[in-house]
Amino acid sequence: MTRKQFLILLLVLLVLGAAGAALIWQDTSAYRASGARIGAKLLPEFTIADVAELRLQDAKHQATLVRKEHAWVVQERNGYTASFKEIGDLMIKLVELKVTQTEQVGASLLPRLDLGEPGKGEGAGTLVEFKDGAGKVIARLILGKKVLKKDPLNPLPGAQDGVPAGRYVLPANAKGTVVVVADPLTAADANPGRWLDKEFFKVERIKTLSAGPEGSGAQWKITRDEEWGQWKLAAGGGLLDPRAAVGAVNALGNMSFKDVALQPASGGAGKPLVAVAETFDNLTYTIKLAKTGSGDDYQVSVSVAGSPPRQRVPEKDEKPEEKERRDKDFIASSKRLEERLAREKALAKWTYVVAEREIAPLLKQRGEMTLKLPPRTGKPGKE
Repeated sequence: MTRKQFLILLLVLLVLGAAGAALIWQDTSAYRASGARIGAKLLPEFTIADVAELRLQDAKHQATLVRKEHAWVVQERNGYTASFKEIGDLMIKLVELKVTQTEQVGASLLPRLDLGEPGKGEGAGTLVEFKDGAGKVIARLILGKKVLKKDPLNPLPGAQDGVPAGRYVLPANAKGTVVVVADPLTAADANPGRWLDKEFFKVERIKTLSAGPEGSGAQWKITRDEEWGQWKLAAGGGLLDPRAAVGAVNALGNMSFKDVALQPASGGAGKPLVAVAETFDNLTYTIKLAKTGSGDDYQVSVSVAGSPPRQRVPEKDEKPEEKERRDKDFIASSKRLEERLAREKALAKWTYVVAEREIAPLLKQRGEMTLKLPPRTGKPGKE
């Protein structure tokens, strides 16, 4: 090799080396900018106090959670109150999460990990996007497949992986760097119903309860004279089944809902059912239950009227120390009742989707509310 050829070869090697170093530095810079170092925080610059909007989107759903003056609301449910706890828990978890693994994945392979952009073909992940009060995006992630580990309760060597232990994540501006975090992030659900505040009506201290088709009057009505007294049918006509009465009363005290209805039910069979509950607190709850077009769900609307008593009626022969204690208890319970009543009146403008099992005791016919006595089997008496 001549001296000239050697110098040319050396120059080529230097050029190639410089180009390779530049590429490595570019990749390293992008890698560091994404915060994707093992052990680094998933969202190193993320500040919860800056968040005014959280948007989640997958292939089927989108949930937009917006912070208002006093509460978070679900935009896709006409501004229904969102669960502050659920939102806060997710944000705190994302702030604390650290990268446990990194991989370089080409754009064409991202759908295999369910890290595709929602709305842009198959293999879409769950987009999680945070914005500030001005609408600027301050953090953005796409959540992909869950990382599964072997079920610890199945010690067999051939046991299949099946316990979610982590998740693939594509950070914003990651330049092909996919990370793994040690949490499946199952709470990051794009279904708007998942984020609703599920605090609901709690009808307590019921005095009378009736139910029947709308416009046709009550099919049955049960009543009691005292709060802890025995239930009975108001109009006679048989013995009341105590289990049926307690079931109907408990249904109103423990009812929960699945979602908020966006439009009235259509295609249901028969008239809606109306249940009316009067309480010892001078409140009247009117509950309308309409069968939806399909499935076992009902649409339920509730209205509440009346005002709780302002003063306590002293008991006979009440001692001064008893009066003072009971007056304090009455004031405290009245305050809680007023707060609950204000919240329930605010809830009354919505219609709710409720599973049939939640309200099944209220759907009983009059014959199902009566006690079935066994037939007499004794021998007739002698004359």
